[in-house]
Amino acid sequence: MGGPEIRIDQLTGSRVLVTPDRALKPDDFGHGAWTPGDGEGCPFCEGAEAETPGEVAALRPDGSEPDSPGWTTRTFPNLYPALVPPGDSEQSQVEAGSAFASHHDPLLSSVRSAGNDLFASRAATGHHEVIVNAPEHIASITDLPPERLEAVVESWRERMRAHSDAPYVQLILNQGPDAGGSIEHSHAQVGAAPFVPAQVARERERFAAYRERTAGASLLEDVLREEVRRDERLVAIDDDVALICPWASRWPYEMRIIPRTPSPSFEEDGVGTPMLHRALGAISSIFGATPQLNLWVKTAPRGVEDFHWHLDLAPRLEPPSSFEFATGVDVNVVPPEVAAAELRDAIA
Repeated sequence: MGGPEIRIDQLTGSRVLVTPDRALKPDDFGHGAWTPGDGEGCPFCEGAEAETPGEVAALRPDGSEPDSPGWTTRTFPNLYPALVPPGDSEQSQVEAGSAFASHHDPLLSSVRSAGNDLFASRAATGHHEVIVNAPEHIASITDLPPERLEAVVESWRERMRAHSDAPYVQLILNQGPDAGGSIEHSHAQVGAAPFVPAQVARERERFAAYRERTAGASLLEDVLREEVRRDERLVAIDDDVALICPWASRWPYEMRIIPRTPSPSFEEDGVGTPMLHRALGAISSIFGATPQLNLWVKTAPRGVEDFHWHLDLAPRLEPPSSFEFATGVDVNVVPPEVAAAELRDAIA
């Protein structure tokens, strides 16, 4: 490509600046070096079950007792939750209302009145869980072999299904301190929220608008078909899913796993884990055995069928700048076409 470009994300409509020349600035781009420790005193390791809240689920092949050794994956409430169960909140629970617009927003009121509280709040009720991905102390999910990663991803899906009554359920993984990880031991988090985040609602609305405008077509399916045809940002493809670097990638080497057959809910599907293993391996090959990275799932809000789940992941290479904070516009110094070419060479 030539100079800087403005690209629009097809799913959200957000703008991204792709600026490859900025990567030439001295010290502008680092690989987020991280040297994990040996796990001494880690509360997530097998044998330290008493140091966490009581488990709500676990994969225990030998049928061992809860909150004891013998597990493969283990889930418990987050000790420092962003969302708390309704009974744990000091504020009274307020009925949630619509999944896509809250009547608690004073700007959504049709009239101005003295009763409009511009500083209104409500209890952050819901559920926030930790899913430990391995009993032994591993800092990187990239260290898991394929069969164990399959079990881990199924544990993620099971915990998301357990909260199917929530308006939205978010699965994330933060690996490394620069990625937001506070405990080194590999783990994911599930948040069952009492509202649908604005970015997810916006994506859902764009899916619905595209479907109406095209008499039934799927936005992400059409994006994927064109990505395969162009073959510029396609990293890998198998019978079930494709791996691409999105057109409007917000971060260097961002990747997206997309089911080839549109499916609304990640938690109700069963595909994609082999490709996730390959994607993680490619990141490790390029950035080292314990890369810092973020992983997240976009899945359908409760009751929504017009959606197409996808799983995104990105190595954490540099922090956002003041421009990103001020404008909400991300700046990506590695064009996704360049990243996809490197990842194709690295992927197994």
